[in-house]
Amino acid sequence: MTAYIIRRIIWAVLILFLLTVVVFFAMRLLPGDPLMIYVAQSQISNITPEAMQQMRVEYGLDKPIIVQYFAWLGNVFQGDLGDSIFFNKPVVQEIGRRLPITMHIGAVSFIIATILGTLTGLMAGLRRGKWVDQILTPLAYIGITIPVFWLGIMMVYVFGVHWHWLPIGGYTSPAEDFWLNTKQLVMPVICESVLGLASMSRQMRSSVLEVSRQDYIRTAWSKGLRERVIVVRHMLKNSLIPIVTLMGFAVGSIFGGSVLVETVFNIPGMGRLMVNSIFNQDYVVVQATTLIFGGLVLIVNLIVDMSYGWLDPRIRYS
Repeated sequence: MTAYIIRRIIWAVLILFLLTVVVFFAMRLLPGDPLMIYVAQSQISNITPEAMQQMRVEYGLDKPIIVQYFAWLGNVFQGDLGDSIFFNKPVVQEIGRRLPITMHIGAVSFIIATILGTLTGLMAGLRRGKWVDQILTPLAYIGITIPVFWLGIMMVYVFGVHWHWLPIGGYTSPAEDFWLNTKQLVMPVICESVLGLASMSRQMRSSVLEVSRQDYIRTAWSKGLRERVIVVRHMLKNSLIPIVTLMGFAVGSIFGGSVLVETVFNIPGMGRLMVNSIFNQDYVVVQATTLIFGGLVLIVNLIVDMSYGWLDPRIRYS
């Protein structure tokens, strides 16, 4: 077990390293000069070439790309993610303000997707061919195929603009106004959780149907055990193994979906920060947000792999 965890950590570090390499060099292949964008947005029209060169030296853009990458990587190991060109402040400060917002919405979306996806899939599998299955299964396929940004725009129009039931955007801390925060989270959470919920529901239904055909399930029925006992003690745990795998993918899809959701609903989180930084060619911010997102996804997938042995004692790590 220990050797397996060590190997997985090594692979996770290697993948994260390759991710930083791809993002670092891809950003520098984009046309344009980030300093010129910063100067234009700062409304400075008479900047001298000497001042521009001084800014390049200040942000390390005068060095070769390879040197810039390893200098940035060395600073990361020291806890320094660099300074933003656009915000003119340390990236850690901006991320520290926005990361809790994204984590809050993502955590709520993940919990809802996991619980509702598991329950609806279990109901559809246990009642195969019944009216419950005929309703939930088509809804799951719709949830998998529906575009998140389109769903967000439609919800803004219907529930925010037309009926005025919910705020159309923004984010308020629950410590300031819990009720307003709850109303602001309804539409973003639905958009972020719909894909994971639908995927888990469909997979849970398939797992329940497969497990229900096993000999030990038929033996439990023949003993006259109640349905609740059979489902909870014998069926549910074995059906959850594919769901645990999907939970790891759900975390990645939620973080990826935050880019669209936070843009649609004007939420000042990490996803919107990444989008704005890409347009502004703020290299350091894009690198830092990608590093954090990638690290979180790799940690979750490591936890998922370790949980297999608890769900199924037959699984051995070698």
